[in-house]
Amino acid sequence: MSVSEFNLIAHYFADRGVRRDDVALGIGDDAALLRVPDGMDLVVAIDTLVAGVHFPVETDAAAIGHKALAVNLSDLAAMGAEPAWATLALTVPDTNAQWLDDFSRGLFALAEQHGVQLVGGDTTRGPLTITVQAHGFVPRGQALRRAGAQPGDLVYVTGTLGDAGLALLALQEAVQLPIKDKNYVLQRLNYPEPRLAVGRALRGVASAAIDVSDGLAADLNHILAASRVGATMQIERLPLSDVVQAHFHTIGEWIVPLASGDDYELIITVPAARQADLEQACAAAACRCTWIGSINARPGLHCLMDDGSEIAAPSGYQHFTAS
Repeated sequence: MSVSEFNLIAHYFADRGVRRDDVALGIGDDAALLRVPDGMDLVVAIDTLVAGVHFPVETDAAAIGHKALAVNLSDLAAMGAEPAWATLALTVPDTNAQWLDDFSRGLFALAEQHGVQLVGGDTTRGPLTITVQAHGFVPRGQALRRAGAQPGDLVYVTGTLGDAGLALLALQEAVQLPIKDKNYVLQRLNYPEPRLAVGRALRGVASAAIDVSDGLAADLNHILAASRVGATMQIERLPLSDVVQAHFHTIGEWIVPLASGDDYELIITVPAARQADLEQACAAAACRCTWIGSINARPGLHCLMDDGSEIAAPSGYQHFTAS
């Protein structure tokens, strides 16, 4: 049965989820009316997910809804922001009622968890494409940035690395995983957990931060470029889940945790004098954090094994380049 654009919006997206006092007017007019609190900077992030590029076409709709918002909240986390609002531009090939119901359920479950109100957007017909723009607040002048790392700073990463990359290899049938292991890594790929509490706790502590979307090495290099510094990374310190460790040699050893995207963990640099503060902040947020290296003045990213040998830093995912 065909559903009109306006009925689609009214049924699946309007009048659902969180209601915030700083939203004067949300869905239903030409634009939203929103109030930025005094003393706050507005932080804005936007990401687009395209079927067959950012997720396999057979991915569960609830997972797509979750991830479309999660990847934006991860950007806010890397800035130390408190999320507030989101807009959604949704392009679908048809109005499949079950798909829309599952997608909106996944989206709103995460939105309610973090106090995010959907305040507007657009719906069109075409190849499945989802664009979410997230908005958040950070006290004026306290946002975490990529620039700011200094020689002598320590490099940390939250969580574990390579789980999403292993999931993609399993979906591509490049590796065979026991069902329990496959379910674990698919959960990590499809339902990333934005590290918002950690990001907020690190205001005034971290010198720089970024989320891991394109791969650890690639994203750390963004910090190095913005801060005009280099880094030494201790490869054998990288935090791996039990599942990645179990299939470590099958997946090409360190290449997956170093280069695969979609982990949505945080890379954090911190002055050595604030190391204890960082570790306490992560502990308070019940989030694992691991020291993996140090910032120095020598240009480039140098990946060292425990025996002192160096391996080449791999590149991460990039659009508009050969696979």
